[in-house]
Amino acid sequence: MAFYKSVFMNDTVRLPFYAKLALTLLSLVAIFTILYFGQNIIIPLLLALLFAILLRPVSHFLKSKLRFPHVIAVMFSVFLFVIVVAGIITFISWQISGIANDWNTIKNNLSLHIDNLQEIVRDNFNLSKREQKKLLNEATESSLNTGKDILGSTLMSFTATLLNLLIIPIYTFLILLYRTHFIKFLCQLFKPEYHNTLNDILCQVKVSVQSYITGLMIQMVTVSTLTAVGFMIIGVKYAIVLGLITGILNLIPYIGILFAGFLSVIATLTGSPDLSMILSVVIVIVIVQLIDNNLIVTMIVSSKVKINALASIVGIVIGGAMCGVPGMFLAIPILAILKVIFDRIESLKPWGYLISDDLPKTYTWRNITLPLFDSETAKEITQTITESKPPVFTKTTTGEPLTNDDCAENETGKGNDNKP
Repeated sequence: MAFYKSVFMNDTVRLPFYAKLALTLLSLVAIFTILYFGQNIIIPLLLALLFAILLRPVSHFLKSKLRFPHVIAVMFSVFLFVIVVAGIITFISWQISGIANDWNTIKNNLSLHIDNLQEIVRDNFNLSKREQKKLLNEATESSLNTGKDILGSTLMSFTATLLNLLIIPIYTFLILLYRTHFIKFLCQLFKPEYHNTLNDILCQVKVSVQSYITGLMIQMVTVSTLTAVGFMIIGVKYAIVLGLITGILNLIPYIGILFAGFLSVIATLTGSPDLSMILSVVIVIVIVQLIDNNLIVTMIVSSKVKINALASIVGIVIGGAMCGVPGMFLAIPILAILKVIFDRIESLKPWGYLISDDLPKTYTWRNITLPLFDSETAKEITQTITESKPPVFTKTTTGEPLTNDDCAENETGKGNDNKP
């Protein structure tokens, strides 16, 4: 108990460098071990926490403006969220059932392309169709065991996903319901003089997570709309549902857009076996991805969290290796939360700077604004900018400054969640 008071309630104990390094490495090993073995419990909790932060403005609006009781406001917010998600899933399932009904057409059109491909292989590599079929059979037989393992793991993952779909709304409801209780618990962990810093951290975490998830929703809607419009222009069947699937899968880094492209190509075979149609689908997806990566992600998503590309990629890779697709989705929000904490603790500020992105995004050349990626030039421009008067960050366009008091919400309805 004395050690607890000396560490957590009084001055920080000074340790030599090698002790700090050893404790840091042991802490990282412990955190990653717990996260890996407890991911079935931790991942749903983290997803529920993100959804609770996203739904907090809705519940606050219902409680402060419409005078709903706290429990009813939270319940109604979660219910609306579940209805929206269920509606999207129902629409996609209904459209996919229509694609499944055209399976015979897909199979016939796919056979035509396979035959054409075999002709090309025979003409260029002197392999007859029989020899090609023999090679394919050998490759198929060697991968049967792997396919069975993949099928088994897929079924287990599908079962876990169904369970999470049921338990995540419950977690979200309880986190929103006991939000004040959790905040009081955090306040009791720290001395009163640190409460302002704690309030600032909680406020900025809420703003960062809400802004990031809102940016993802804007990205999803924009990519879905652009893809659907592109597919309609080239005459693809099921263009709307394919655009929606592309927008949703695009939220999964790296592999999402590849899987969406594969589904779009397969669905294209329901209407026409023409190879030019498949090439048109690929071109549409590539154009949308160029717009997404160079405009939407830069202007809407990345600007919300200020995490540099290297830290984002490393975080996504680590999250995917440890927890699969949910880990990849949670990597950026977790990095954003860590950055907020690091930036407000003196001893951790270097780590916050390490994962931050302070490079200027553009520079002006002959009255033309261009992207800036040169670190040396960025350094010079940054030094020039810092000599000028620093800007005043505002929460609205009226110039009203953003202070910590804006985040000090209470149960009387004086919060700012309903403000833009």
